Amino acid sequence: MEESTKRTEISALGEFGLIDRINEGFVPKLSSTIKGIGDDAAVIDLGNGELLLLSTDMLVENVHFDLSYTPLAHLGYKAIAVNVSDMCAMNGIASQVTVSLALSNRFSVEAIDELYKGIYAACESYNVDLVGGDTTSSTAGLVINVNVVGKTTKEKVVYRSGAKEGDIICVSGDLGGAFLGLTVLQREKQVFLGQTTAQPELQGFEYAVRRQLKPEARTEIISDLEEAKVIPTSMIDVSDGLASELMHLCKQSQVGAVITEENLPVDTEVYNSLVGFNVQPVTAVLNGGEDYELLFTISPNDFDKLKSHPDIAMIGQIKEKNVGLVMITKQGNKYPLKAQGWVHF
Repeated sequence: MEESTKRTEISALGEFGLIDRINEGFVPKLSSTIKGIGDDAAVIDLGNGELLLLSTDMLVENVHFDLSYTPLAHLGYKAIAVNVSDMCAMNGIASQVTVSLALSNRFSVEAIDELYKGIYAACESYNVDLVGGDTTSSTAGLVINVNVVGKTTKEKVVYRSGAKEGDIICVSGDLGGAFLGLTVLQREKQVFLGQTTAQPELQGFEYAVRRQLKPEARTEIISDLEEAKVIPTSMIDVSDGLASELMHLCKQSQVGAVITEENLPVDTEVYNSLVGFNVQPVTAVLNGGEDYELLFTISPNDFDKLKSHPDIAMIGQIKEKNVGLVMITKQGNKYPLKAQGWVHF
């Protein structure tokens, strides 16, 4: 009697376990391949000190977006912005994108025009060129795949793996807004499903809804870092939640980290609204995701260069690996961090 074939569910590995498994069998053979799988972008040596950055991202209807409350123009803009954000996370500048679509027959030409209005607007905003793509049919709604190309130099490129003990942990902007925006939109969807004549009540939540539907890549932070002559020791963008991204940095850098709750940046209106929804603001900050801010570490020698920056918060410090990942709460307690953000499988 033949032994049955073993089956392992993808959920047993998770997204990053699956990526690690795929990566086990691939070793770069070309000397020009500086960095492959495992960072925000692949890094390819162009010679003369220049590096090509290459990244890709896929958005799937009813997995990454819900068209019942996501305008197509906003979706097109977001598809480009989140890829430009990957270039920022490598301390690089995006230059070209390709966009590929899989479409079901419920989408009209006018609907695709609306999607591309957002794509064109984002390309204009970030000074990138749309240079190609592909289209095909889909039996299950809309799928968008964006490839982005950018550049940096050997001196400026930043990986997830460069954090060192004593480095200061920084984050741009504020966190938790996109989570609140999603919560509000999902609430309004349920109201609409129960009463189709109802109009969405978004007053007071405009900032949070914008953070969810139309996030911005923080290209100006990269410019500010260059102007201040600061090259981060490590960096990643916050797509899956602060706790998850900090874990990625620490795992790649083989270090631990301690952050302080009272230093986590949260917009005042977002904070108050989260409390109104009976959500602990710190939970949204740590696990909400989709804020597309930049989480990075800097040498203590660069502290004075950024301490007065109005849009950069210093939230903790890198420690030796055996410390693990810890948050000091407002009550002074030590809370071990766990990644509870977006689960892909």
